[in-house]
Amino acid sequence: MGRGAGILRSADDASLRMTPKGRKATYAAGRKAPPYRKHEAKAKDMSEKVKVLVKAEDGVELPQYETEGAAGMDLRAHLTGSVVVQPGDRALVPTGLRVAIPAGHEGQIRPRSGLAIKHGVTLANPPGTIDCDYRGEVKVAIINLGTEPFTVRDGDRIAQLVVAPVVRAELEKVDELPETCRGEGGFGHTGV
Repeated sequence: MGRGAGILRSADDASLRMTPKGRKATYAAGRKAPPYRKHEAKAKDMSEKVKVLVKAEDGVELPQYETEGAAGMDLRAHLTGSVVVQPGDRALVPTGLRVAIPAGHEGQIRPRSGLAIKHGVTLANPPGTIDCDYRGEVKVAIINLGTEPFTVRDGDRIAQLVVAPVVRAELEKVDELPETCRGEGGFGHTGV
C-alpha cells in the first residue's frame, strides 16, 4: 500500500488523532483526510437518486438498502405458506411488489451471496431484468444448486434489486467488422 492508503506509518504522522471510538480521524490544520475516508464521505453525494414508484400488497415491506454503501435493496418472499425447493429444482417466488422503473433505467434482480455460498441457492437467470414499461408483480426465479432441500418462507430475503441506467443500441448492418487483436478468440482462449 502506498502512503495515500491512510495508514499511520510513524510518529511523524502524530497529527492523526483518533476519537474515543477509534473510528474517525481528525487532522492538524492543513492536513487532508486519507483517501479512503474521502471515498466514504463522497459515496452518499455521488449516488444518483432515482425515484421508483412501488405498489405493495398489504403487509409487504418495501425493499431497502441494508447498509449505506449497498448497491442493491433486498427483495423478500411474499408467501402464504412456504416453498421447498429440492436440489436441482427451480421456483418462481412472488414478492408482492409492482414497480415503475423510470425510463432510461432497468431493475436488475441479482442473487444474494449468502444464499449462494451457504445453501447453493441462486437465480435461474441472473441478472433478471425489470423493464421500465413492466407493471406486473416482481417475481424471483430461484434455483437450488445445493445438495439439500431449501425452504423459502414468507419474508425471507431472496434476491437484490439494483436500479441501473441503460442505453439503447442503434444497430447497423455491415459486411465486415473492424479487426481487433483478439479476433474470434473466446471461450477460454487465453487459458485457465
